[in-house]
Amino acid sequence: MIEYVSRFNINDRVLEKAKTILEEGGVVAYPTDTSWSIGASVLSVKGIEKLRRLKGDFSKKFPITMICSKISQIAEVAQLSTQNFKIITRLVPGPYVFILPALKKIEKKVNMKRLEIGIRIPDHPVPVKIIETLENPIFSITASKNMLHNGWWDTSFAEENLFECGYELENIEGIDLILDTGEDLPKVLSTVLRMSEDEISVVRKGIGEI
Repeated sequence: MIEYVSRFNINDRVLEKAKTILEEGGVVAYPTDTSWSIGASVLSVKGIEKLRRLKGDFSKKFPITMICSKISQIAEVAQLSTQNFKIITRLVPGPYVFILPALKKIEKKVNMKRLEIGIRIPDHPVPVKIIETLENPIFSITASKNMLHNGWWDTSFAEENLFECGYELENIEGIDLILDTGEDLPKVLSTVLRMSEDEISVVRKGIGEI
């Protein structure tokens, strides 16, 4: 199912539909400031399982990416030093994923145990409005053409495997709703930074400048 929305004036009816789908364990696709993403509520075990099937065994090989709408949501699940807080504040919203040490007993908030968790605050109104309407963050994976063939996620997958247009995602089995602003997204990836209390390393160089 695809819903066409205005980038800066998203219909409340559509946002409520997305909220209901996510609360009931569905997954929603949406544009970001990089490429297309697919998300599930962090509170939905059923939705998280759908993401697992779309991405393969991502939970074993990849840090989970949690999409937030504000920095205060980060502190609820991750250890955030003063230095890292200042860096993140300077870079968000934007095309960055910050891998941070997860707080103890994180599974009570996000339904899975993790030593690390990836955090992203995209510079795009659609995912931000979804989260604000849902009133909690969402887990997110990047939509890839590998999913059309039930392929496994690959860290070396080419950017050519990304989608430009929302309607292209209609062929991915398992997506319950696509929010499409009608824009063609660039085939680019976010920059991934691993942040400990006193060290920062680049895991993947994307379009986010370091």
